[in-house]
Amino acid sequence: MKLDDGLIRSDNVAAILSRAMEAGEGLLRLTPTWVPRSFLHPGRRIKLNPADLYAFGADRGGIDERWFGSTTEAANEGRVWHEGLSMCLFEGQKFLLRDAVAESGKALVGEKIFNKYSRWPVYSKFFDNMGPIPHHMHQSFEDAKLVGQEGKPESYYFPPQYNNVDNNFCYTFMGLEPGTTKEQLRRCLENWNKGDNGILDLSKAYRLQRGTGWLIPPGVLHAPGSLCTYEPQWGSDVFGMYQSIVEGRYVPWSLLVKDMPEEKHHDLDFIVG
Repeated sequence: MKLDDGLIRSDNVAAILSRAMEAGEGLLRLTPTWVPRSFLHPGRRIKLNPADLYAFGADRGGIDERWFGSTTEAANEGRVWHEGLSMCLFEGQKFLLRDAVAESGKALVGEKIFNKYSRWPVYSKFFDNMGPIPHHMHQSFEDAKLVGQEGKPESYYFPPQYNNVDNNFCYTFMGLEPGTTKEQLRRCLENWNKGDNGILDLSKAYRLQRGTGWLIPPGVLHAPGSLCTYEPQWGSDVFGMYQSIVEGRYVPWSLLVKDMPEEKHHDLDFIVG
């Protein structure tokens, strides 16, 4: 059975949404929203049956994220059409939270927010990996607008209850060392296909502590460590990976430039910024 089997179409959501809101006294019940990442290894701590870790197919990568209250699509290659979108469940039937917000946005997210954004503009998730994520950044609103997207500020919290084990690398590389030059960054990009491009040599790692967190503005390079992390964030899935090798795995150039204008995909001065 596919996740979208029997999904109610957007033009038929009004009636069931009204009943669901009344029965739940304003609350909607959402099904789990699982997201795979082809370039990471699942950390196995987000309460998913191990038999389902590769439910999207081994070629898609393992499931290492669970999204909450999402009306934002996951920007994965080969994705299913509803990937990242939360589904509401009522009377054994499903409909997209995105369609519910489009139908009754002011009632669901508040008049002020809906009037400003015409959508539910944020979501949160758990991400849970066996090792570190490549050193990467999320575009600013100005830069993301160049490709019709929105920027992505985010924050992290490391819940003790989901972190009985550290997994492989309980440290996060954050930013760049003071004095780092654009020429040094450019050299890392020039060395992309020579193996490890050495970008972590320009950064510093911080040991992660349970019960604490980070606020990550757009444009700040970071390589999250292996604690299971709760992440409230803006409703966008833009990113650029600046590290070419992670734990011996190659990171394709396409993951660096996927949210940059096509004509800039090999413009190193633009990519460095």
